Amino acid sequence: MEQLVQLFKALSDKNRVRILKMLEARPLCVCEITEILGLAASTTSKHLHILTDAGLSFEQKDGKWVNYHLNRAAQQQYIKQLLPLMREWINDDPVVDQDRRNMQTTDRVDLCRPVRKNNSITRKVNTHELEKSI
Repeated sequence: MEQLVQLFKALSDKNRVRILKMLEARPLCVCEITEILGLAASTTSKHLHILTDAGLSFEQKDGKWVNYHLNRAAQQQYIKQLLPLMREWINDDPVVDQDRRNMQTTDRVDLCRPVRKNNSITRKVNTHELEKSI
């Protein structure tokens, strides 16, 4: 019963459902997900941690990026049954549709590119935030 409760808690947040719908299309790194959701990187990381702990996603290191994948090979019965159902659900939702369109124009290389500004090096973190010094 604990696994089922953890699974439903993970799905009880709109942003986490949005992340899962994006991961249906392709793996994404934290910076891409942060950009599309318009959240702080720390908030996005917390959502990803909850999804990973519930067994819905997993991470895989790829150079300087950590990609998040939908856990289609999950052994847990609830997840094996739920993920195919989720693929059928809310595909016509305007937010999910907008997220998918934003995925097409989000470039991880551009998001993580250092920028020199006023003699300091900054990194573009999120278009919804100002650049942060690194």
